[in-house]
Amino acid sequence: MKQTGLKKILGTAAICAAAAGLALAQQTTTTTTTDPVTGTTTTQQTTTSSVGNIVTYTPDSDYFTFRTAVNAAPVRYYYTKDTTVLDPEGRVVNWSTIRPDLPATIYYTTMGDRVVVRKVVLSQPPTVIKREETTTTTTTRP
Repeated sequence: MKQTGLKKILGTAAICAAAAGLALAQQTTTTTTTDPVTGTTTTQQTTTSSVGNIVTYTPDSDYFTFRTAVNAAPVRYYYTKDTTVLDPEGRVVNWSTIRPDLPATIYYTTMGDRVVVRKVVLSQPPTVIKREETTTTTTTRP
């Protein structure tokens, strides 16, 4: 049976929409183990990802706030010196490229009562601001 171009386009669009929905969903894997000898239960959470916008970032602090939806409250995410910031192509960039309302995907782990970010992947290329200074020197001739 022959497929028409419209069927192919609609099928591709449906697959892309389903893939985008899966990519935007948060994924969490929690493993709970019990030691048979001591009876101690241990819960370990692996890295989770979220897509949203950076709301606030202050270079002197150890956290930034991140919002996953427009009507959701911003959540505080802590970062360490091991946290990396990547541009959309996967290149490491400086923390100075972080700006409010910048879309990003974050990968984090829960440690106690803190959410610690391992990696921030920016959805847009960082804006480069170039500052040029011109100095004019005036000399008078005798």
